[in-house]
Amino acid sequence: MSNAPMREADGSLLPASGPSTVTGRADAAGRASVAGGRRSVTLVVGLVLVGLVVVTALVSLLWLPYPLSDTSGTRLEAPGAAHWLGTDKLGRDLASQLMVGARIALLVGLGSVVIAAAIGILLGLAAAFASGWVDDTLSAFFDIVIAFPVLLLAMLIVAAQGASLWSAILAIGLGMSAIVARLTRVLAKRVLRAQYITAARTSGTSWAGIVGRHVLPNVWPTLSVNLALQFGIAVLAEASLSYLGLGAPPPNASWGRMLQEAQATVATAPVGAIAPGIALVILVIGVNLVADGLRDVADPTRRSRS
Repeated sequence: MSNAPMREADGSLLPASGPSTVTGRADAAGRASVAGGRRSVTLVVGLVLVGLVVVTALVSLLWLPYPLSDTSGTRLEAPGAAHWLGTDKLGRDLASQLMVGARIALLVGLGSVVIAAAIGILLGLAAAFASGWVDDTLSAFFDIVIAFPVLLLAMLIVAAQGASLWSAILAIGLGMSAIVARLTRVLAKRVLRAQYITAARTSGTSWAGIVGRHVLPNVWPTLSVNLALQFGIAVLAEASLSYLGLGAPPPNASWGRMLQEAQATVATAPVGAIAPGIALVILVIGVNLVADGLRDVADPTRRSRS
C-alpha cells in the first residue's frame, strides 16, 4: 500500500498516514498514559501515607492503650504484648504518646497553614492591587521576613510568648505568612494584567467582585500546592521546637519531644527514637507527594510536558 499523501477535491494535500505516523501517535499516547499513571500513583501513595496519620490521630481521640500520665510500666521496657512499642525512661507507653503526637502534628500543621493563608493572602492581594511605594514597602517587608528561617522566627516568637501549643502554631503560621504573601502578590499581579480584568473594570465590576470572581479562582490552584508544602514545613518546625523544649509542654505528647527524651537512651531502647522519627518521615513525605500530585492537577502545561 502506498504511503503517498492524498489530495482533497480542491487539490490540497492531506498528511500521509503511514505506519510511522500511526506508531508515533501510539507512542505518544503510551507516554501520556504512563505519565498519567505515575501522577496517579504519586497522589494515591501520598494520600495513603497522610491517611495513616489522620486515622491514628482520630483513633487517639476515642481510645488510647494507656493514659499519657500512666507511669506504671517498667522503665525502658521492650516492645511486647502489653506495650506495643515499649515504654520510655519514666515507664510511659510509647504507642500512646505516638498516637497523641499524630494529633498534635496535624493540629499544628493545619493551624499554621490557616494562619499563614489568612494573613499571607490578604497582604499579598493588598500588594498586588497597590502601586508605587506601598507595593515596594510591602514587597521589601516580605523579603525581610522570608530572609529569616521559619524555625528561627518561631523560636523568637515562642520565647517572647512562652512555650505552649498555641504559641507554636501562631509563631509558625506568622513565619510562613510572608512566603504565602509574596507568592500571592506575584500570581495576582499576573492575573490583573490580563485583558479580561480590564474589561471587568470597564464594565463597572467592583474590586471585591474582581477578587472573588477572577483573582482568587486563578491563584488558588498554585497557592494550594504551596500551602500543602508549608504544611510539611510546619510539622517539622513544631517537632524542632518541641525538641528544643519550646513546643507543647507536658502532658501533651509531641514527636519532637519524644525524640529529645529518647536521645539519652537511644543505645539501650532505640524504639523510643525510631518510632517518632518514622512517623515524621511518613507524614512529611506523604504531604510532599500530595503536593506534587496537586501540582500536576493544577498545571495542565506541566501534565502535557510529562
